[in-house]
Amino acid sequence: MLDIRVIREKPELVRDSIVKRKLDPARIDLDRLIASDVEWRQQQGRLDELRSQRNELSSSIKSLAGAERQSAVEKVKGIKKELGELETRVEELKQERDVLLRRVPNLLAEDAPIGATDADNVEVARWGEPPTFSFEPRHHVELGQLTDTIDFDRAAKVTGSNFYYLKHEAALLEMALCQYAASRLLPRGFVPIATPDIARDEILDGIGFAPRGPETQVYSLEHTDLSLVGTAEITVGGYHAGEILEASQLPLKYLGLSHCFRTEAGAYGKESRGLYRVHQFTKAEMFVLCRPEDGVAMHEMIRSLEEEIFRGLGISYRVVNVCSGDLGAPALKKYDIEAWMPGRGAFGEVTSCSNCTDYQSRRLNIRFRPEPNAAPQFVSMLNGTAIAVSRALIAIYENYQQVDGSVRIPEALLPWMAGLRQLPVRR
Repeated sequence: MLDIRVIREKPELVRDSIVKRKLDPARIDLDRLIASDVEWRQQQGRLDELRSQRNELSSSIKSLAGAERQSAVEKVKGIKKELGELETRVEELKQERDVLLRRVPNLLAEDAPIGATDADNVEVARWGEPPTFSFEPRHHVELGQLTDTIDFDRAAKVTGSNFYYLKHEAALLEMALCQYAASRLLPRGFVPIATPDIARDEILDGIGFAPRGPETQVYSLEHTDLSLVGTAEITVGGYHAGEILEASQLPLKYLGLSHCFRTEAGAYGKESRGLYRVHQFTKAEMFVLCRPEDGVAMHEMIRSLEEEIFRGLGISYRVVNVCSGDLGAPALKKYDIEAWMPGRGAFGEVTSCSNCTDYQSRRLNIRFRPEPNAAPQFVSMLNGTAIAVSRALIAIYENYQQVDGSVRIPEALLPWMAGLRQLPVRR
């Protein structure tokens, strides 16, 4: 969430961010938040004043006698009663203010494009040339059937639509992609961490995911305060919740490995067919905690690593600066990398990376001491996809397909493929 001081001092800047993000101002209700904060401060001031009066009177009673002493005792009793009522009111106001505050999105970076949908994202870089084929390129769903490596039909029988089995070389490719990402990132100081696949709802809320309700994109576990995670950003982000770190520990760089579960409600369409939007997939996620002044540089570093990973796979891609209306509430700025997908004849998103500043750390109470004995400050938190296996597989299948329907394995993945160099046709 935002620092309340930003809302007090620059309300129009916050209001502008809400409008540019195409959010409903009535739902966020910034005016009500500001009024609630004003009343809270007023009542908190009165509370502090009464406590001071009580303490002064209580200290003076020892030196008083007779009627004067009795009068002071009665005044203390009256103040205590008023304090009890006022403390309840102050707590109610604080809770109301904090609920409203958590609905306010982050500010926008100055160079975030203004727009409503991903059609308004701005391309900022491109690498490689899409492959040319002497035949009509196939969609990865057909290639998966021809090689008997992706089975949607039996998954639908066992689990339901938009799940899948990976078989033969594809199962090895999933592991190889994670190993490949680790081989690129561990030398850069990233610590591998395999996370739980569930988290408390308070952690999801802290990261910025709605764990319950009509807007949620995650699965909740019935009769618990737990949900399946949509990304390791949730579990790695919550790893240091409530902690005060030392400056010498920063930046902390993690490579989170987890399964991801998404409802993908309302996301289906022609371009989402196959592996593009599924309910479960494996992902390797970069996550960084750093000093606030290092956030922009870290964001560019994460983006460069994402590009390096896909260049290493030999897959053409473009980078887009995500527009205001397509940004999640925690992100100041986000880049998406879109790989060329011959099966759709267009680019498709394969990674994203976001600079969330201290928006998440305030909600999770993750701080650091700039110097020994200094007052703690909130860290900046950033995240970026190293490999989302399902979408990386789309790019590999469709860019490395052969005329007979077989698929070559990228050279970068061969060290983890047990000597296999292709996905042969089996049907």
